[in-house]
Amino acid sequence: MRKTIAALALTLIACPANAETFQERLAPCLACHGEKGQSETENTPSLGAQQAPYALIQLFMFREKLRVFEPMNEMTKALTDDDLRTFSDFIATMPKPVPPAEAGDPARMQRGEALGRQHRCNSCHNPDYSGKENVPRIANQREDYLAKTLGEYKDNSRHGYDGSMADVMAPVTPAQIADLAYFIARVR
Repeated sequence: MRKTIAALALTLIACPANAETFQERLAPCLACHGEKGQSETENTPSLGAQQAPYALIQLFMFREKLRVFEPMNEMTKALTDDDLRTFSDFIATMPKPVPPAEAGDPARMQRGEALGRQHRCNSCHNPDYSGKENVPRIANQREDYLAKTLGEYKDNSRHGYDGSMADVMAPVTPAQIADLAYFIARVR
């Protein structure tokens, strides 16, 4: 699946370089991240209602290869600082992702909620997990993406712009990561 996403992104790279309108430049982003802010692509984050400062930092990190994921590095390499701001401001206006229709297994939801409180996820990311400023919105994010990202913070293969997430995730077990991702993906 990752190769498919990379191939799609690389195929669409020419579009931003030749596109004249913002909507044309945005099309490759929405192809992977979802036209209405909710990704339907495996391990690809939903961007809807993401905090503009957080999105701006992430786009900058991709452009500067401080965060390495080749399709995103390639997509952002020609973007100016103004482009980054325009994209991040737009992302913040997209509709927030909606939780799955089913409320989830009550026991897993309870374990995940308790883990969120224990590790203070609901402090930095807000009680409703909507994020704030340079802290991402994680409410109703794709469960697979959340689990992958939390695992990468735990094993230190994903580096943020500070070390706080690695510190938070250090004591969390893989089973707890699964419950936490399950809960956050379904938080109401």
